[in-house]
Amino acid sequence: MILDGADGVEVVGEAADGAAVMRMARALRPDVVVMDVRMPGVDGIEATRELVADQVCEVLVLTTFDLDEYVYGALRAGAAGFLLKSAEAPRLVESVRAVAAGDGVLEPRVTRRLMPGRRRRLPGVPRRWTSSPTGRATCWPVSARGCPTSRSRDGCSSPRRR
Repeated sequence: MILDGADGVEVVGEAADGAAVMRMARALRPDVVVMDVRMPGVDGIEATRELVADQVCEVLVLTTFDLDEYVYGALRAGAAGFLLKSAEAPRLVESVRAVAAGDGVLEPRVTRRLMPGRRRRLPGVPRRWTSSPTGRATCWPVSARGCPTSRSRDGCSSPRRR
């Protein structure tokens, strides 16, 4: 429904189960299949795995469930994107276009869970915000390499500058 009215997007089919999705995708050769995870028969993860392995199309998983099992399963199966059904209509349309263009898309709510070491600071990279001995917060400008910029080198307590 949402995609039918979007400029530059043509819906070529709909299927109620994973086996039907695979048959239709192989026959119609769409650029992108928007795939649910929970379907009767062949589930969306297995259907994604087969379609991607056979290079039939790109897959954007769209589901109600943001369970780690589904997120990781979809990405391991080769999905180019993972969105929740709570996504606003413009986000869904934008995501289909992005996947069709070769980009990946991730639901913002699950992105941080996919980042390894998301709670740890990378070794050798100074923290941007630190607590000073006076109790005031200090912000260090950080360059693209993670080192303080030349403007903040004086008095820098970074292990790399001691």
